[in-house]
Amino acid sequence: MRKYLKVGLFGFLTWLIPFVISFFFYSKDGQPVIDIFLFKSIMIVVASATGASFLVLYFKKIDKNYLYEGIIVGVVWLVINIILDLIVLVPMSKMNIGTYFAQIGLRYLVIPIMSISIGYIAEK
Repeated sequence: MRKYLKVGLFGFLTWLIPFVISFFFYSKDGQPVIDIFLFKSIMIVVASATGASFLVLYFKKIDKNYLYEGIIVGVVWLVINIILDLIVLVPMSKMNIGTYFAQIGLRYLVIPIMSISIGYIAEK
């Protein structure tokens, strides 16, 4: 049970930390204060570093079934991030679903790619 709480909490934090950091790059009226492409690059780096850090913390406590764990963590974190975006980010940004998946949602596939890769390597 504790492991599942950790998966959920870490998944939530992989969404929350980049979300909070993103506010530093927007003015009070909701306009980006830096070039939008630079912002997107920064956010990809922040999100990747956050996800990688939590994957390291998670896999430190795993001692078997690494690939299985990588698949589960990747899928759960992917779902958590997309659901939270659909609840918070999409309405806040007034983005339609198609635009969201093209500009942001598709990037979340990095989560299971990283977690499955770690699980695969650890399994060997």
